[in-house]
Amino acid sequence: MNVTTLNKIFLDMFGVLPRQAFFAPGRINLIGEHTDYNGGHVFPCAITYGTYAVARKRDDKVFRLYSTNFPDKGIIEFNLNELDYRKEDNWANYPKGMIRYILEAGYEIPSGFDCAIQGNIPNGAGLSSSASIELLTGVLMNGLFHLNIPRLDLIKIGKRVENEFIGVNSGIMDQFAIGMGKADAGILLDCQTLKYEYAPIKLEDYKILIMNTNKRRELADSKYNERRGECEEALMQLQKKLPIVALGQLSEAEFDENQHLIMNETVRKRAKHAVYENVRTIKALEELKLGNLETFGQLMNQSHVSLRDDYEVTGIELDSLVESAWKQNGVLGARMTGAGFGGCAIAIVANDEVDNFIANVGADYEEKIGYKAEFYVASIGDGAKEIQMEESI
Repeated sequence: MNVTTLNKIFLDMFGVLPRQAFFAPGRINLIGEHTDYNGGHVFPCAITYGTYAVARKRDDKVFRLYSTNFPDKGIIEFNLNELDYRKEDNWANYPKGMIRYILEAGYEIPSGFDCAIQGNIPNGAGLSSSASIELLTGVLMNGLFHLNIPRLDLIKIGKRVENEFIGVNSGIMDQFAIGMGKADAGILLDCQTLKYEYAPIKLEDYKILIMNTNKRRELADSKYNERRGECEEALMQLQKKLPIVALGQLSEAEFDENQHLIMNETVRKRAKHAVYENVRTIKALEELKLGNLETFGQLMNQSHVSLRDDYEVTGIELDSLVESAWKQNGVLGARMTGAGFGGCAIAIVANDEVDNFIANVGADYEEKIGYKAEFYVASIGDGAKEIQMEESI
């Protein structure tokens, strides 16, 4: 599909043609999972799958939104003076939250808009379609109303929508990767300070494969908030002795020396993952800079084992994909990506083994789980932006 097709859908829905077009990517996290809200490092990148919008300003205070991904919801309508969360507004609560908090930040929004959206991120796959819609709305508001909201502010507003408007206690990684993404580069982000650096990812003879379990994960309903609470409990117990504000400040040695302060064994395992995964993420950047893709792949494997055994967020679907991936020829590494409990895993696979990999892992998975997985070859792309009306989807 291309934007021209989305323009026609807009015309069918709203009776006029749109004026401007926008795009926000999805993201994968190469390594550094469940470290963001623990004040550690993450290493995400934006991908070329994402969410597109075409839009046109209105003369009144009404917003009308339509998504081809949720055609049964029809046009969802709300007013500039009524920006409260409503369950029946479904996916449109993400744009609505952005509009509300942009207004609260002191920016003037003179009118509403009509908007048609099309995403090619698999729904519920854990590639961050919600943050994609948030940042898409941000660049759309900037583009339509010339608000000039700084990119980091849009990222923070997106996180606020997720935390306060939707009620998911997530970190800043998704919005940051989608807002700051850059083609052919990963982003090492310190989630405590928001310091970041781009790292060129030169895969040349390899591809990043996204493996979708096709088990939907609803983040708000998952055990995500429970894990976060367990890490906060561990931090409080460590703070009785250590002058730290986040688990991400600890080295492996410091954690090992003080882990006895955490009374509950399960809580101790959660904290161990947060600390060790943070160290792995920093090492991963160093190895990539040296061109050591094999070592990077081994760190990915270790990450999955820790997420499976210490953090317990994988489940049979993700484990089946990853453990099958580890057995295939030409695989440097594989791990779950995202919050877990379903969603996606990623693997770095030699170019000439991609077809075999998909056939073998797909067959293993269907035999064990009873339904098919889906596979996507991912390219690392740019962050959220306004695009030309004729650009392809």
